Amino acid sequence: MKNTVVERELELKLMLSSERSIPVPARLTYRTDDPYAVHITFHIGSDHPVDWTFARELLVEGVLRSCGSGDVRVWPSRSGGRSVIMMALSSPEGDALLEASSAAVYAWLERTLRVVPPGTETEQLGIDDGLAELLAPTRTEDA
Repeated sequence: MKNTVVERELELKLMLSSERSIPVPARLTYRTDDPYAVHITFHIGSDHPVDWTFARELLVEGVLRSCGSGDVRVWPSRSGGRSVIMMALSSPEGDALLEASSAAVYAWLERTLRVVPPGTETEQLGIDDGLAELLAPTRTEDA
């Protein structure tokens, strides 16, 4: 099965305070060989990119309503009259609050949902084919 990759580069804002933010280049990646996950790479093009992986379902729900707990939380908001998606990421190295354009995230998510509609993720993994192969009767050669 062919692996399809859906990517989008965009600039996020790392929120330092309610008045200050710094731009952070990022890349959203979705791969059909990992159909349940989305990947975000920060500081693309730098010597030390930072990768985060979490459930696509969390991001899909997070564009509509606040969701997530623990390491990743996502919720819709408004900033300067624009619709934005907020992402709070927590790790042992620290916490980050990021702001992304709702339109950019939503357009990218739509592309991932067209490639692999919700509920069809297991088909991408080829589990059924693998099980069928494992459970198929073996043929023995006649001596």
